[in-house]
Amino acid sequence: MKNINNIEFKELISKNSEAIIIDCRTESEWDEGRIKNAVLLDLFESQLFMQKIENFDKSKMYLVYCRSGSRSVAACQVLESVGIKNVYNLTGGITDWNGDIIV
Repeated sequence: MKNINNIEFKELISKNSEAIIIDCRTESEWDEGRIKNAVLLDLFESQLFMQKIENFDKSKMYLVYCRSGSRSVAACQVLESVGIKNVYNLTGGITDWNGDIIV
């Protein structure tokens, strides 16, 4: 896992059209706004989270964020535990994001 700031996160999104953007917040947080093209994968729903990531393509890039950057660290560690190596965490989470937010 590599911790990156919002500028680096945006750059990776723009340069890697096949990157998977994971929002690991709750559904109610998701409803308040999210980064474009993100998929919701609530870390607190641990069984469902594990079921979904076990089927992920391990060759893809995964960009992960939460509200402040703490849950996304844990989510990145779980992704790595199933063999996914190309994992990036948005430090500061969506709180520090200065790009567009989809509601």
